[in-house]
Amino acid sequence: MNDVSRKNFLRLGAAAAVTGTTGILAAGPAAADGAGGSALDDPGPGWGYVSEIVRNTRPPRFAARDFSITTFGAIPDGSTLATDAIAKAVDACHDAGGGRVVVPAGTFLTGAIHLKSNVNLHVCAGATLLFSSDPTQYLPVVLTRFEGQECMNYSPFIYARDCENIAVTGSGTLDGGATWDNWWSWVTPSGPDARTLQQMAADGVPVADRVFGDGHHLRAAFIETQSCRNVLIEGLTILRSPFWEIHPVLSRNVTVRGLTIDSRGPNNDGVNPESSQYVHIQDCTLNCGDDCIAIKSGKGADGLRINVPSENILIEDCTLNIRYGAITIGSEMTGGVRNVFVRNCTIGSPNLYFGLYIKTNSVRGGFAENIYLRDLDISNLTKEVVSCNFYRSEGDVGPLTPRVRNVELRNVNVGHARNAFSIFGYPRSPIQDFRLIDCTYTSIDAASSIQDTELSFQNFTVNGQLITDLAQLT
Repeated sequence: MNDVSRKNFLRLGAAAAVTGTTGILAAGPAAADGAGGSALDDPGPGWGYVSEIVRNTRPPRFAARDFSITTFGAIPDGSTLATDAIAKAVDACHDAGGGRVVVPAGTFLTGAIHLKSNVNLHVCAGATLLFSSDPTQYLPVVLTRFEGQECMNYSPFIYARDCENIAVTGSGTLDGGATWDNWWSWVTPSGPDARTLQQMAADGVPVADRVFGDGHHLRAAFIETQSCRNVLIEGLTILRSPFWEIHPVLSRNVTVRGLTIDSRGPNNDGVNPESSQYVHIQDCTLNCGDDCIAIKSGKGADGLRINVPSENILIEDCTLNIRYGAITIGSEMTGGVRNVFVRNCTIGSPNLYFGLYIKTNSVRGGFAENIYLRDLDISNLTKEVVSCNFYRSEGDVGPLTPRVRNVELRNVNVGHARNAFSIFGYPRSPIQDFRLIDCTYTSIDAASSIQDTELSFQNFTVNGQLITDLAQLT
């Protein structure tokens, strides 16, 4: 555990033991005396910290050199593999000191694309990169993460490792080609492989020996950066991903903006920063088969081994429509998440479950702190505005105690939702200092479920009633 993380965990552990409640504590039957105290000697960075995130999140710039993939033999007929031609263009661009690898108008069939430093893969208007549904086109295996655990697996469709100054840009289309006849049908047979990987991580098997790929069914992400710096993903339309769409891992200074994602297969999360720092997600429209934006930091034994949080993340001006959580933290969050700011987003549809969704328990552990949402318009949710249940999924059966504290919703306006809250902490680890300020929930169908959670309200209205007491919600 690094020094920063060690101090943070110790500070959170101490905070849970201090008495002196400043809000309203919803205690479960076994809550210990004083377990709900907020103890916020340091209430987090607040909105003033956004300028620090913006200052440290700058898109890379590239030399004014273009390398068209057609120059290297790519044919825009949608059936001739352009994988080798694209690789040659990337190599030439990198060797020349950087620039753009240009995909002109037309449809180009390809397998895995591996970027190199100082390369911007630019997909022009009218251009489509159509990715092959043949798994062998994503071999040999590469280092990746599958659901928060490291392994050697099929290459993500667009992949970079240990690179600086990389981008995927343009107004064209990336089409993953996934359907229930190929990648999406792997959901059920992936179960044994996922369990094997989890056991390998628990047993400390070296990552180089955790080999999957050929003969296995762990789907790869669409775009993944491993240990990269200065990343830009901009302007594209992304369709039919096999798995998560945008997956920065252990990456720093990442800008994701102007994307339109419409990919509704299983586990088709939209943007998933994992163990990454200084991430700016802006002006994206997401219709996903799972969470729209999900912030992660590893799972279980691997999350503890790597122990790198996701932190300093700004999300703004996005439209989040479908399907589970609009803004999600977890469930692979063992390394922790902190300093997340969300503002000026439009959220909701008849097919969206949650507004803010924090997913953890004692199997996954981790912490979520300094989470700020403001100026959000939420039209319609089929479930809760906020869901944070430590008993979800595996329940309280693991060795890790999750911590959630300093969460603020300010000027969040909700049209309709089934419930305002489903929030369950543990008696030994109550959810601390959860604040609702200047929020209006117009039409809430049913009572909230709240336990071992400290809530405070300031100008919070539900169904036309000013909330001053927890009993009004439950």
